[in-house]
Amino acid sequence: MAEDTSPIITVVGATATGKSDLALDLAGRLGGEIINTDSMQFYRGMDIGTAKLPIDERRGIPHHLIDILDVTEEANVQDFQARARAAIADIRGRGLWPILVGGSGLYVRAAVDHMEFPGTDSEVRARLEAEVATDRWMLHQKLRELDPKAAEKITVNDQRRIARALEVIELTGRPFSAQLPDYQEIEPTIHLGLSMDRAILHERIATRVDVMWEHGWVDEVTRLIGVGLAEGKTASRAIGYAQIQRHLAGELTAAEAKEETTIRTRQFARRQDTWFRRDPRIRWIDGSAADAEQNLAAALDALRDH
Repeated sequence: MAEDTSPIITVVGATATGKSDLALDLAGRLGGEIINTDSMQFYRGMDIGTAKLPIDERRGIPHHLIDILDVTEEANVQDFQARARAAIADIRGRGLWPILVGGSGLYVRAAVDHMEFPGTDSEVRARLEAEVATDRWMLHQKLRELDPKAAEKITVNDQRRIARALEVIELTGRPFSAQLPDYQEIEPTIHLGLSMDRAILHERIATRVDVMWEHGWVDEVTRLIGVGLAEGKTASRAIGYAQIQRHLAGELTAAEAKEETTIRTRQFARRQDTWFRRDPRIRWIDGSAADAEQNLAAALDALRDH
């Protein structure tokens, strides 16, 4: 078992690179527990499309911060930060290694870095969300004028983040980008990143989408619509879930929904890689061979070098 001074471990990288398997291998070898940092795995019932490991595949290793929200609720990074840090303290207090795994970069940083999150104002947020929905191009241009650095990182199609950035600027008088400080950890942390040759990753993503479809993804979305998925601001927009809803509404054929899901997942993987590549602390492991023992060996080497 690890002493309570043992560092936190993060396992990050793009979707479909094998993060979950590596985290399980590390937890089994070191004596650790896993903290989820994939924001879509917070949602109960969103299992197939988020590649959430079934309980019987978790090797008896406790997983924290999975299935903590209904699909009608909105993920909140400030709330997650408090929950994640409590989980880290609990795991370390029992002499185990906390291993954070997932591809939601902001949530990873919220858990392990010195970050403060400004509050929100429901009226301001609702007004800005309505304005962005009406003309996202104009609002993105407004963001570019007020905070060019934030506008470079937030795409014109990311309406939720455009609205949030403008809300923070309005409420604090400070640039939204100022809320993302330099990389300063609250406690010693070892950052591991899984990378993969782009052609191999694209093929893995396409195969994963096909398998998810075959395993009942459409049925899963149908069930979730029955409990309010369409009303959820965050969950309803998840890649694949949005496309399947359009398919069920008759807007897309099954083939079109699958193709759009694959394309958007590949685009998302590129954005994830860009985000994590900016972090100079990450020790990268090439997972192109998809060799679990090789990935674990490289990760353990990084721990020894720390």
